[in-house]
Amino acid sequence: MYQVSNTNATQKVCRVLKALSNPEPMRLSDIAESADLSKATSLRLLETLIQEGFVQRDKVNKRYMLGDEALLLGMAMQDREHIRNRTRASMIRLAAITGDTIVLSTRHGVESVCVDREFGSYPIRANLLEVGSRRPLGVGAGSMALMAWLPNDEIETILQINKTAIAKRFSTLTPTRLRQEAKLARTRGYALVLDVIVDQMGGVGVPLFGYDGEPIAALSVVALSQRISSRLPILIQALQQEAAELSKIVMHKEAA
Repeated sequence: MYQVSNTNATQKVCRVLKALSNPEPMRLSDIAESADLSKATSLRLLETLIQEGFVQRDKVNKRYMLGDEALLLGMAMQDREHIRNRTRASMIRLAAITGDTIVLSTRHGVESVCVDREFGSYPIRANLLEVGSRRPLGVGAGSMALMAWLPNDEIETILQINKTAIAKRFSTLTPTRLRQEAKLARTRGYALVLDVIVDQMGGVGVPLFGYDGEPIAALSVVALSQRISSRLPILIQALQQEAAELSKIVMHKEAA
């Protein structure tokens, strides 16, 4: 299990880089908060990363973003098979069926990361998550789907590690509430989040399972809460059908 360290220098650098994976350029204070570091430490690390080409700083607005060296690392991975390649057709089908935004999330440590997104035809688009956006595990439908099917002791550890970060941004999501939501998601077979992250917006998500039976990704529909509530059986059926087929493909490939 991933443990946050305040003494491991390499981990601090990684936390800064992960903070910068946010699609929008970031202020020093936001980077420090996201990486759980002081501003002085964050600034020192950022200056080194700028020298090495992994970070850029906009001279006008003084905000930071990933640099060319980080881009080259991403390009080096383009030929490596990724879960996005296997789910692309499913996401297009789901967007066509629902008319709403479809999000693919994967787990990275104690966080959920949006790794792909497909818009449907409905004119009001859900832009709550952009590709690269991160959330603590359990926050959001896809993120909850990634956490809920983990072993209970692992869920407890995740909730403890994320407790402070969640309290800062999502004060209504206490560990007790997230624990209850995880249990409820397992019971009904899907995660449902309405009017929690953003008022009048919500999501419904299901996990994709790997060979070991644990979630490796999650598919979710993100839309107006009313649109989700009024069509919930249809959305669940479509999501679960795609997730079941994808899980079979993933398990077959991993077994081979």
